[in-house]
Order: sequence, then C-alpha cells, then structure tokens
Amino acid sequence: MTAFVLALAAGAVVGLALGALGAGGSILTVPALIYLLGFGPAAATTAGLVIVIVTSLTALVAHARAGAVRWRAGGLFAAAGLLPAAGAGALSAQIPEAVLTLAFALLAALAAAKMLLRRMPHASGRVSGVRAATAGAGLGAVTGFLGVGGGFLAVPALVTVLAVPMGAAVGTSLLVIVANALVALTARAFTAVTLDWTLMTPFLATAVLGAWDGKRLAAKVSPAVLQRVFGAVLLAVAVAMGATALL
Repeated sequence: MTAFVLALAAGAVVGLALGALGAGGSILTVPALIYLLGFGPAAATTAGLVIVIVTSLTALVAHARAGAVRWRAGGLFAAAGLLPAAGAGALSAQIPEAVLTLAFALLAALAAAKMLLRRMPHASGRVSGVRAATAGAGLGAVTGFLGVGGGFLAVPALVTVLAVPMGAAVGTSLLVIVANALVALTARAFTAVTLDWTLMTPFLATAVLGAWDGKRLAAKVSPAVLQRVFGAVLLAVAVAMGATALL
C-alpha cells in the first residue's frame, strides 16, 4: 500500500473521530504520521496541529449549524489555555524525540482508559471559575507540548466543570481544540521543522470529508459505542508507541 493511500485512509479515520466525538482524532494523527507516513516525532506533532486545526474547524461548522456549540463557555475554557499552549509548544522543540514519543504513548493510554472504562459524563450543574481555569490551562499545555487537540480531555471537562450538556460538549470541545492548536502552532512557527505537504494534503482532504461524515454518524450510533471503538484503537496505538520508545 502506497504512502498516498495510507494518508487517505488515516485522514478519513481522524476526521470521523473528530466529527463524531469531538475527541480522539487528533491523538490518532501523530501516530499515523509517524508509523504510516514516516514523519519524525517533531515534524509529526507540528503537522498534527495543522491537520487538527483544519479538520476541527470543519467539524465545528457542522456542529454550529446544528446549534450544538456553547460559544461563551468554550471561549472561556479556551482562553485559560492559550498561554500554557504557547509556552509548551516552544518547550517541546527542546525535548528529545524519544521522550516525546513516550509521553505521547502515556497520554494515549490514559485517553484509551477513559474511553473504555468510564461512562459518558453527566453535567454537574455547578461552574467553578478556578476549576475551569485550571482545566483549561492544563489542556492548553497538553496541546502545545504534544501537538494534540485534547478533545478527549475537553469533553468531560466541559461537562463536569462548566456544566455543558453532553449534546453540546462535543461541538464546544472543537472550539477549544481550534483555539489551543492555533496558539501551539504559532509557537512552533520559527522552529526548524520541514513538513511533507505531498502526504499532508491527501490526509487533510479525507479528514475534512470524514469530519462531516462523523457528525452524521454521531446522530445514528450510540456515543458509548463510538467511545469504546476509538478507545480500543487508542490502546493499540499507545502500546505500539510505548514499545517503540522503550526498545
């Protein structure tokens, strides 16, 4: 199978995840770029941010048209993460690639555990400004350092911390992802990383199409089923990346 075909297939999966769950797609992007398309960890995390931004914007438009985005709550949550995202994005360029790979594997394992073992969260009904700022800052740091959108963390945080209903949390998380990823990408703008656009372009194309399909899929399939499927994929990714970093 050629790299071009692999890019098309991987992009479709990423788009489906972001469109259906508002999560999971971005954390699949970096491993796909590394293991399927031959990107180095530093280039993969930067390219991942570009792909996440474009795909999340597409999915955000689809959710916004359905009235499933809480703009104020998402904006406040994202604002708390902007500075941490910028700082972590600059710091990541100084970290050895093996360390980045291992950190990413640990994060993927955490995300998989949350998706496989936990039920979909329920709104708490209370909004704590301190907790919201802390959660937003932590998410921003993760986004900047590892080049992921952090939707798998944003969705439960929006529900439990900002009391966003589950039906709107997916769309709102996409707003948070776009804001954090834009800042993290800006912080990497002056790093010496070369991106292979001949592979990123087909990846982006099918990711955008997949995001629209993912929104429609979310309306037909139980969120719990989607969550478990992507959790299983993430677990496999975590094991593969962890083994690579340690061996």
